[in-house]
Amino acid sequence: MHLKSRTIALIALSIAIATGAWVLEDPLPLARLWQNAPRNSLLVSGNIEAHESILSFKDVQSRIVALPFDEGQWVEQGQLIAKLDDADYRQNVAASQAALEQAEQQFQVAIANADAAKKAVVRDQADLRQKSLDYRRAQELFESDALSAQNRDLSQTAFEQSQATLEHDEALVVATEKSVEAARAAVNNARHTLALNRIVLGYTTLYAPFAGVILTRDAELGEVMLPGTPVVTLADLDHVWLRAYVNETDIGRVRFGQRAVITTDTYPDKRYTGRISAIASKAEFTPKSVETHEERVTLVYRIKIDVFNPTHELVPGMPADARILLGPPSARSNGGPARGAKNSP
Repeated sequence: MHLKSRTIALIALSIAIATGAWVLEDPLPLARLWQNAPRNSLLVSGNIEAHESILSFKDVQSRIVALPFDEGQWVEQGQLIAKLDDADYRQNVAASQAALEQAEQQFQVAIANADAAKKAVVRDQADLRQKSLDYRRAQELFESDALSAQNRDLSQTAFEQSQATLEHDEALVVATEKSVEAARAAVNNARHTLALNRIVLGYTTLYAPFAGVILTRDAELGEVMLPGTPVVTLADLDHVWLRAYVNETDIGRVRFGQRAVITTDTYPDKRYTGRISAIASKAEFTPKSVETHEERVTLVYRIKIDVFNPTHELVPGMPADARILLGPPSARSNGGPARGAKNSP
């Protein structure tokens, strides 16, 4: 009798240790959820899904020269996914760099011409002041019969020529200033063209936007890729969820934010925690691919359960069950969406 009691105590201690391990591994009180689940819970089934990104090349068309990863392989954020032959695009960058250098030289020439025109105006103004004084003296001497009319006329002509030269050079200053502005605009345009060509050159290399697993690879080495054509589909295993369906008769007890314990056939001894993050606002017919543990009904509500997946064991497509810890039934009786429901996941 004592031996039987001791055996029962050892079994109970083993269960308590295992339950405590779950609590340490997961952020939610998983042991409590699992212990209370059968009495006030709802069992649903579905498949694991993940946030997926279809990666493709933008605004470039060329031949793939590097494709280092295959389906099912893990990639880190920033790793090279694919690379195109970029010879044409590098040539565009080189040409735009040369055009920028030429535009900058022309800009410097325009500035030099403007400075020369301004200096000419200063010189013309000094010459005009001198010619004006000479003309006034000649006029005074002419009026006192000390200077001939011819010399007076020559002085007047020199004054008028100096005045015309000043007006010409002042107009030239305006023209050279406009040339400077045009040259500056040409430099800015060349810089933007170079920046754009460098951006386009960058499009020939495809990097992973986040760490994840490659679900599908739609391209092959040497294939000519068009802009927007899918290259790979990358799944973010840090953010996975269970897509499941709740019978219309049970939807009244499902709430946004309710906790759930997820199990899989792949890892039968492991439990994963989750929360309901979305509830469909409209009912739909039961998908043919879905099998519930209860008798199927005509209408179901689709729900989304975000799952804690730190070890990346849960992968897209994996079948899984979830036991949702339920609250009290809703006052609603017509099977509408629960309070706090979001759009269909």
